[in-house]
Amino acid sequence: MPKSTETQILERVRRKGRGILFFTDSILKNRNPDAVRKALERLVKSGELERVATGIYVRPVIDDHIGKVLPGIEEIAVAIAKRDRATIVPTGSYAMYKLGLTTQVPLNIVFYSDTSARKIKIGKQAITFKKASAKNLAFVGEISTLAIQALRTIGKDQVADEEIKQIKKVLKTENPKHLQHDLQLAPVWIRKMIATHE
Repeated sequence: MPKSTETQILERVRRKGRGILFFTDSILKNRNPDAVRKALERLVKSGELERVATGIYVRPVIDDHIGKVLPGIEEIAVAIAKRDRATIVPTGSYAMYKLGLTTQVPLNIVFYSDTSARKIKIGKQAITFKKASAKNLAFVGEISTLAIQALRTIGKDQVADEEIKQIKKVLKTENPKHLQHDLQLAPVWIRKMIATHE
């Protein structure tokens, strides 16, 4: 007797383990899309899976103390980028948050991307992919990328000394070659600001 679509999906998801995101269009490529969608709906209803956004699902990690643990919004953005073979760069208030310049998690997380611009709702939050030039996606250092994007967001004449101190502190953990590479791509005022405060 052939296995149901529901059983096939569950078997595949269980093999991958908990906490791994997957997409409707990649879970069972050769099956009827309506059958897959209905099977996913039943699995969500039964509590086996959690729908994190349109077309994106996960078998949640279960913590002994807090219960279901769903992937973070950046994990979701990275999974989407991986699926689309896209390059993404965190920008704006999210770059500031990641650097410790603000404690407030932004509701709208913006990434520069080399794919088409779009917005994806994740609960009360949203991921926005903005089409960017190749230069804006050519950074190689994780920390230096965040620092440059955060400074761009704050603005040339708005950067406080405390913010510069925090940026300089975290930049000490960056690979020096990556930092030098990325500074060459940054606006002149950012290069000067970081060099002056070394």
